[in-house]
Amino acid sequence: MSNSINKCKSNETPACCCVDVGTIIDNDDCTAEYKNVFASEKLAQEKLNQLTQAARDVESEPCQIESQIDQLDDGYQLSAKFHFSCGAECLIFQLKLR
Repeated sequence: MSNSINKCKSNETPACCCVDVGTIIDNDDCTAEYKNVFASEKLAQEKLNQLTQAARDVESEPCQIESQIDQLDDGYQLSAKFHFSCGAECLIFQLKLR
């Protein structure tokens, strides 16, 4: 006979099989990436400015931002990486972009 408590994973609360927040936000991945093609370099730069401000709004320590705008045949590609000091900030940043 199986006990419902035994069906939960080790990081779950036995009473309801709720997941501990630390198993979701474990600070292993604190980097968010963004890539998109824009019609003009100006539009790509404006988007980078918006993303940078969104990162600054959630950072507790300075977010390290690596960005590049490349000209393509069909427009300008913005590629950016945002390195946050913790996973929660990265998650909040990503949610703000939705």
